[in-house]
Amino acid sequence: MFAVGDKVVYPMHGAGVVKTIEKRERDGQSVDYLILAMLLGEMKVMVPVDSVERVGLRHVIENDDIDAVEKVLEERPDNYNKAITWNRRFNMYLEKMKSGNVFEVADVIRTLQVQENEKKLSTGERRLLGTARQILISEVMLVKNAEQQDIENWLNKFFSVSYTHLRA
Repeated sequence: MFAVGDKVVYPMHGAGVVKTIEKRERDGQSVDYLILAMLLGEMKVMVPVDSVERVGLRHVIENDDIDAVEKVLEERPDNYNKAITWNRRFNMYLEKMKSGNVFEVADVIRTLQVQENEKKLSTGERRLLGTARQILISEVMLVKNAEQQDIENWLNKFFSVSYTHLRA
């Protein structure tokens, strides 16, 4: 399913590249691991091959899917769960991000950013927004073969504020 050189997304960590596949000992058995070099944060992630579906590892989207991501970012939510307590909203957004679905991540960014522009987010929600942005930025960087700053500028154009304070 995955091979060396594949561009992948690991939910909650962002995009990376499969660098190698290594055999390691686990509970007395030989197990194949995908070794991922994450694009942002200089992190290395090891994923057992038999766990890739469970953890939600997937290939990055196609360039053609960027238009659909942009549509999600351009939409403005009518009512973004104002009646729900912030911790329930936080958990809802967290579940969307854990899904690994790029459109759900874009939805979280859009909703939280609109909310941030209207009234300040809680510290937890602001951190979640920063994480969601990093996840999306890393994936789009791989899809478009672009630099981080270029993709941050691309994402910022959907909103009317600067995001430098959101970096995790």
